[in-house]
Amino acid sequence: MAAIANLYVDQGTTFSTSVLVTNDDDSALDLTGYTAAAQLRKSFSSSTSVDFTVTIPTPVTAGQINLQLSATETASLEEGRYVYDVEITSGVIVTRVIEGLVTVSPQVTK
Repeated sequence: MAAIANLYVDQGTTFSTSVLVTNDDDSALDLTGYTAAAQLRKSFSSSTSVDFTVTIPTPVTAGQINLQLSATETASLEEGRYVYDVEITSGVIVTRVIEGLVTVSPQVTK
């Protein structure tokens, strides 16, 4: 089961966060050979999505995944709530590791 973490994004700014993926014993998951992807959508059934830029930094044995949206990408988001998740893939096995809500607060300075 995926962990739940809600995110807060300021519209028009660069957004970045890190996610720690762990094993059942809370040790860091070795992400050697894994790829990761993350998207946000206005709703689960929305056909429009925004892809996070996702990186697995070294050492990959630390279980860390970085998510980022550019200022241009966050500026294009309407204020309000969205849903997101992060999935990791190894071979043909896909695992959702985290999911939650994204709240976008409106930008004043443009």
